[in-house]
Amino acid sequence: MAQFIEFIGNHWVLSTLWVVTLGAIIVYQQRSSGATVGPQQAVLLINRSDAVVVDVREKKEFESGHIVDALNIPLAKLKQRLSELKKHKDKPLIVVCKIGQHSSEAARMLKEEGYENVYRLTGGITEWKAQSLPLVNK
Repeated sequence: MAQFIEFIGNHWVLSTLWVVTLGAIIVYQQRSSGATVGPQQAVLLINRSDAVVVDVREKKEFESGHIVDALNIPLAKLKQRLSELKKHKDKPLIVVCKIGQHSSEAARMLKEEGYENVYRLTGGITEWKAQSLPLVNK
């Protein structure tokens, strides 16, 4: 730890640039992948705005438990299956994955394709389960 502090002291410009670059990357990722919503906000969007839930997990994970009326389009196949979402282009889309990591990539893809109202579920299905919200099991 002492060497780390000494390195920062000796190379403060380099260290500052590294922190600024890391911050810029984080901000860019958050802005380019859409807004986030928690489970309660997602329920409100589904009930009040007729939002469509797009679950980007693999089929096996999806069948183990998913949000009611969610569309299962695995992340790896999202580009090829975008035509399935054309009829929902005017509705809010809530992108869901297991813990919230892959949904940012899917949201970014959807925004690039012209979808405006794209949201990511914070914490993914894991957070949905933690809040004891209903899941459909196939």
